[in-house]
Amino acid sequence: MNYSYLDFLALFGVGGAHPGGLKLTKQLLAEEKVTKQTSLLDVGCGTGQTSAYIAHHYGCSVHALDCNEIVVEKAQQRFSTLKLPIDVKVGDTESLPYPDASFDMIISESVTSFTNIAATIPEFKRTLRPNGVLLAIETVLEQPISDEEKNQIMTFYRFPQLLTEAEWHTAFTHAGFKQIEISTYQPSTDQTDEQHAADFTLSADIDEELLDIMEEHEEITKRYEGKIGYRVFRCS
Repeated sequence: MNYSYLDFLALFGVGGAHPGGLKLTKQLLAEEKVTKQTSLLDVGCGTGQTSAYIAHHYGCSVHALDCNEIVVEKAQQRFSTLKLPIDVKVGDTESLPYPDASFDMIISESVTSFTNIAATIPEFKRTLRPNGVLLAIETVLEQPISDEEKNQIMTFYRFPQLLTEAEWHTAFTHAGFKQIEISTYQPSTDQTDEQHAADFTLSADIDEELLDIMEEHEEITKRYEGKIGYRVFRCS
């Protein structure tokens, strides 16, 4: 099998795999005006950890979407077990299956980087209501690297592009966002507390090749520390 990094996340059922995990998600949402009347889309929802937290904590209308059928099934199981009325479906960020102006907020947690941003970001803008907010936690290129290094990263993660902070800003602006606030996320070296640790919903018969992918991810993370970073983009 020619597994990808996203296949590894899906088959291991990793919840909270994005930089900062659920702890960062909680911090970002605490700064927003989320009420029971808020309509929110968790795009690239994975196994539904973020969606479940939002629905339980805020009691608002939550929609969840992912392109991977395996993780959507795992998200459905999570929501069913927790008795949460979350609408979850298989779909593509580059052609969101929702009408114009559907949401007050869209959350993209290390998702947009894996898509063609020229198609995805305008879809976020289209489906947000006037004054709606996009919160995106994404990978950025911190400093120039060789073409060989860039190719290695993009090939492993299957990134269509690897952008600098300025290039992300330009992409959001071109899509029609007027206000773009950017903050740097610096991964903590401290051990993750149990309350916010990633959770796992393992599929049956895990292929050993997936463990190799996990190891390569860890190696790339260490090798490019300081060259690859993360930003939180708040766009409205």
